Amino acid sequence: MGLTIEKLVVIGIVAALLIGPERLPRYAETLAHWTTRAREYVRSARTRVKEEMGEDFDDVDWRTLDPRQYDPRRIIREALLDDAPVPTVRAAAAGAAIAATSSTPMRTPETFTPGDAPPYDAEAT
Repeated sequence: MGLTIEKLVVIGIVAALLIGPERLPRYAETLAHWTTRAREYVRSARTRVKEEMGEDFDDVDWRTLDPRQYDPRRIIREALLDDAPVPTVRAAAAGAAIAATSSTPMRTPETFTPGDAPPYDAEAT
């Protein structure tokens, strides 16, 4: 994926042939200008991020934020292996409060056997 020196030399020779010797110095100067501006932009962005994050900037492990490190299979595997969230007292109290204020009683989940017709709620469709 990365460019080697040989590939850069071939690209340079092809560019020199296509552009021609008359226009090559102007294009090289333009490329150098763009490269300088890009470096200044990256440097200023890094400085701004460092100023805004403060001392925490040095504590960040930047290698973990590299997009090449993300493996969708690993992410899904870790998400599936995570334990289900444990209900807290606050969540149980909120569920009880909702049940107490609701005009319809809460239904308990029903078990179905193969061949049974699934329930149909005419109001929900």
